[in-house]
Amino acid sequence: MLVRRRRTLLVGLAAAAVLAGTTGVAAADGTPAPAPTGDGAAALCKRVPKLERRIDRALKRLEAGADARGSVARLQQRVDSAEKAGHDEIATFLKDRLAFRKSLAASLPQRKKDLSEVRTWCKDNSGGKAAS
Repeated sequence: MLVRRRRTLLVGLAAAAVLAGTTGVAAADGTPAPAPTGDGAAALCKRVPKLERRIDRALKRLEAGADARGSVARLQQRVDSAEKAGHDEIATFLKDRLAFRKSLAASLPQRKKDLSEVRTWCKDNSGGKAAS
């Protein structure tokens, strides 16, 4: 039984090594990646509703109170607790995360506005199919 497990393990490791070794070959053989055929307007137009929902969910989470996971208020509370406990390294780490989260909360409304303009463009241009 032990021999079978060892053999299975070795075969699995060998297969993983072969696969890992060949993944970089296609990119490293010098052939350029295919050039894009368009600007991706049709694909983006198709994704607009999903992207809007995603931005709305993120904004709702960021602006929620201290009892909601992922909110700015909750992370601020964690920073305050770490500082109060004298955990300077933890407080520094959390402050960096808080700064990023605040910047995200500031940039998401602009993204939402831009996306609404994309939605209008898509509506006026047959979902991006009319673009050449």
